[in-house]
Amino acid sequence: MMNYSAVRSDPPDTPDNNPAIRADALSVVRGTRPVLRDLDFTVPRGQITGLLGPSGCGKTTLMRAIVGTQAKVTGTLDVLGRPAGHPTLRTRIGYVTQAPSVYDDLTIRQNLAYFAAILDPGHAAADRRHENVTRAIADVDLTSHADALAGNLSGGQRSRVSLAVALLGTPELLVLDEPTVGLDPVLRRDLWNLFHSIAASRGATLLISSHVMDEAERCHRLLLMREGRILADDTPDVLRTRTNSETVEAAFLHLVDEAVAAAGAKETMR
Repeated sequence: MMNYSAVRSDPPDTPDNNPAIRADALSVVRGTRPVLRDLDFTVPRGQITGLLGPSGCGKTTLMRAIVGTQAKVTGTLDVLGRPAGHPTLRTRIGYVTQAPSVYDDLTIRQNLAYFAAILDPGHAAADRRHENVTRAIADVDLTSHADALAGNLSGGQRSRVSLAVALLGTPELLVLDEPTVGLDPVLRRDLWNLFHSIAASRGATLLISSHVMDEAERCHRLLLMREGRILADDTPDVLRTRTNSETVEAAFLHLVDEAVAAAGAKETMR
């Protein structure tokens, strides 16, 4: 088992004027339907920011925009000081999609070796690639399964292989789209402990989406989304205090009620 502290660590001090991600009037339209609506937010460096909201609210679209794979993006979106999708960001960002990205006919080690060769090509880099593969496999607690075919792994193990691929090369920013969905509580706990270890020991920034509100308590900061909009951008403690709620889930529901009431008031005034 992965052996990391289960306590949420305090975020490291980071300069507020130098965020990992900055969005200004960010919008995405799919066909004629707005998916993201004029988003303004920042993601601080070296912390875990949770992107939370119900399924279909635009979380995956936002993550695709951040890593540069989303079409029809307007507004401003800077990532690690560069426009989203800039070629120099390819080795600085690790991205894990909801569906595990592994080859079933390769072992775990072979999967990672393949992606490591893409990230760091050349004969001279062979020793470095081997070290990175070994480290990434150990990070996700799969050393004892390293030579198992990916097609024979459980769903949770396949998810961890995808995470290991993203950890190759120690990226500065990890973008993880619902990485714990479908996993048992013990594995979910262990992965969150790993996420905190990565942020604390490597100074990496993590943006993690989820529709499970209890995972919000494990984040340093939260972006709460609904219907393509950001309802709140703050720490869990501040959100609970601001809404006089005991949990982040209750705070989220309070903010949803506020948004619905405000929208209703605007309609009445028309």
